[in-house]
Amino acid sequence: MTRARFAAVVGEVLDHLPELFRKRIHNVAVLVEDYPPARRPRPGAPRPRSAAPRTLLLGIFAGVPRTQKSVFQAAAGPDHIVLYQKNIEAICGSEGEVRQQIRRTLLHELGHYFGMTEEELRDL
Repeated sequence: MTRARFAAVVGEVLDHLPELFRKRIHNVAVLVEDYPPARRPRPGAPRPRSAAPRTLLLGIFAGVPRTQKSVFQAAAGPDHIVLYQKNIEAICGSEGEVRQQIRRTLLHELGHYFGMTEEELRDL
């Protein structure tokens, strides 16, 4: 999938989140990169096609959770979520699966934005 198509699917997924949820998201950028910085494959290394979802980093929230924000803190730039396109594609077999995984990953990272821990997100 091209970066432009992947980004378009991300936008569609964001647009279709429940309105009550969307209204509570403020100043969060959603970015797309191929791979996480520390996990870029070596040139010529085969792409992991059958990797399990738990072995690849699919996305990450970078910022201060809303539950920890304070008016006394200096702004350090907007919070952001990064989705790792190649890792998401590596565990999906079709565009429909990519769309579902983007939604699942975005909801997970937005959970961190709202202050949820990994344990709380697993319990959902």
